[in-house]
Amino acid sequence: MTSRVALPGLRSPGAGFDQPFEMLGACHERVQRTLDLLQRLQTYLAEQGVDDSARQAARDVLRYFDVAAPLHHEDEELHIFPPLLQPGTDAGTQAVVRQLQRDHVAMAACWAQARVPLQALAGGGQQAFSAADQALLQRFAGLYADHIRHEEGQVYPAARQLVDAAGQQAMGREMAARRGG
Repeated sequence: MTSRVALPGLRSPGAGFDQPFEMLGACHERVQRTLDLLQRLQTYLAEQGVDDSARQAARDVLRYFDVAAPLHHEDEELHIFPPLLQPGTDAGTQAVVRQLQRDHVAMAACWAQARVPLQALAGGGQQAFSAADQALLQRFAGLYADHIRHEEGQVYPAARQLVDAAGQQAMGREMAARRGG
């Protein structure tokens, strides 16, 4: 294995539920790291072929997008988007929030397809990704770029202005509870 495509390798940034907006931002960092791992996995398979490291990387990607990403999207749907869809909120912001909601649906549908070749690779039933698999994985990864940019650049700052300290504490407690904390 070459060092430039080392696998698996996911570390988590530190942010607690007592700072829910920072936690959401840290989730975006984990999304990006997991998407980077997915890209490294594709490169690794092309250069090295399948091995235990590749199968573990596939399992890491599966675990993140099967478990953590849906919880993150749920956090946004329950805590970030609703205050921004209230009457009186800027129409442009509301339009972006509605697009982000559609993105969540598209991401879930694309993930349902993209996870199939990853699961086959992780389970030993597939030795490489086909060109169609790679295109699907790239399409899935591509859904996140604008989505995260809009959330961090516009939506999170606008929501932060509307959710007071007590609301943020409640938000953090609910986010932790959904994760069994």
